Amino acid sequence: MTTNTQTPSTQSPRAVLVIGANGKTGRRVAQRLQAAGLPVKAASRSSETPFDWQDSSTWAPALEGVQSAYITFYPDLAFPGAADLVEGFARVALDHGVKRLVLLSGRGEEGARDAEQRIQNSGADWTIVRCSVFNQNFSESFAEAIAHGHLAMPVGQTKEPFVDAEDIADVAFASLTDNRHIGQVYELTGPRLLTLEQVASELSEAIGRTIEFHSVSVSQYAEELTQHGFSSEEALPIAQLISEVFDGRNAYLTDGVQRALGRAPRDFSDFANAAAADGIWNPKEVLS
Repeated sequence: MTTNTQTPSTQSPRAVLVIGANGKTGRRVAQRLQAAGLPVKAASRSSETPFDWQDSSTWAPALEGVQSAYITFYPDLAFPGAADLVEGFARVALDHGVKRLVLLSGRGEEGARDAEQRIQNSGADWTIVRCSVFNQNFSESFAEAIAHGHLAMPVGQTKEPFVDAEDIADVAFASLTDNRHIGQVYELTGPRLLTLEQVASELSEAIGRTIEFHSVSVSQYAEELTQHGFSSEEALPIAQLISEVFDGRNAYLTDGVQRALGRAPRDFSDFANAAAADGIWNPKEVLS
């Protein structure tokens, strides 16, 4: 008589690849995966696992030992050629047995929609996380300018339903870990439409001093972006993109956060109050 006994597997679970792991959403997604005890392969141009969208030789090594991937594209999916690169990466991922792909996309961008369709037609088990402009742009990208009392963008009175990166990360984490989200397009917005003047007003209230909004030209904004670390090759196209997507095309709310998570999205005022309490916008002391 024989008995069947189960031997515990000694094989480590395959990792989740997070592309852009130093970015606003990638960093938060990686933190959630790690908190859940899941192995994470953090990839960026400067990480231990190098990944560069312009160097396809970095893709296959990054995909080794991976079961799923969170895909963010730098600098933006609206840039020419981005959809081709995303499609090429999906092909390499499938060749390496990585079928679960979650793509971060942008609202109202023709190039982003093209990239979405390439993922949807790739044969992968996909989820699209299509987002409005992030709240965290104000606490991370523009923190220094706001600390000095001003916010400038090439935008007029158009309203935008700014979405919180914490909500995006929650949706991405759910999509990477729960098969119920396969084949879903989640278009994420915050709960309110705000002009940038209203954003400046809410920041002023949270910080306790006046933050002024200035509408500037595309070229002026591109120059400001270069002062915040963007290359001159990136700055002008990004400035042009922001001017285009803030033309009113995205001035409506969606239920993506509710559909994915069963709760309301985080409000901009909650974000502003929390960031102000953390001292994000405190002027830096000048040491003599």
